[in-house]
Amino acid sequence: MTPNWELKKCCNHDQEVFLITVAVCTIVILALWRTILLKPFKLVTVFLHEASHAVACKLTCGHVEGIKVNVDEGGSTQTRGGIYWLILPAGYLGSSFWGMVLILASTNLLTARIAAGCFLAALLVVLFVAKNWTLRGLCIGFIIFIGVIWALQETTKVRILRYIILFIGVMNSLFSVYDIYDDLISRRVHSSDAEKFAEVCPCPCNGVGWGIIWGFISFLFLCGSMYLGLVILS
Repeated sequence: MTPNWELKKCCNHDQEVFLITVAVCTIVILALWRTILLKPFKLVTVFLHEASHAVACKLTCGHVEGIKVNVDEGGSTQTRGGIYWLILPAGYLGSSFWGMVLILASTNLLTARIAAGCFLAALLVVLFVAKNWTLRGLCIGFIIFIGVIWALQETTKVRILRYIILFIGVMNSLFSVYDIYDDLISRRVHSSDAEKFAEVCPCPCNGVGWGIIWGFISFLFLCGSMYLGLVILS
């Protein structure tokens, strides 16, 4: 079947459900943004940010010495070697990319299962390289959480695995864009990835400039996930 790239005759039932679910997730996230209920999901976004640094490091033949995620929603990845100017932007942009992947994976039960399995595998790997108990606890907590949701999906009528994957994807996409604005544009953290990138990149942009560019790319990832989701469901 040829993909409906022009989204003709949008929207069918599945597309409407997708749009409504994303809208509901967005409203819930914004309403609970500063509550403790979203803290674990924010920390998952930080985890994916740091994991993206680690992946970029490994792909460029570097060595990952450890990963930390802090209770205050900060984090760090200790690396040695690799291509520094590729590792630095991988955190923010990688986090946005994974948000898009999770949103798209939620459009089908099979891909949602695959995404959940990959997510569990990543959590298990990071559990053994984590450098603090916040990250270890986060890994263990989400391994149990996803495992329970998956078990309910397969054995009961509580079939919400796709919606949990979608929620994590939407949360990750929104938090990534917010984090870029908060860290790189509105208050310019001098130790941020963008400031370090500006030091090693010969381009004339400063940290704020790179923050704006990365924020725009992250927003495109979010828009792209919505468009491609509708195409998949058409």
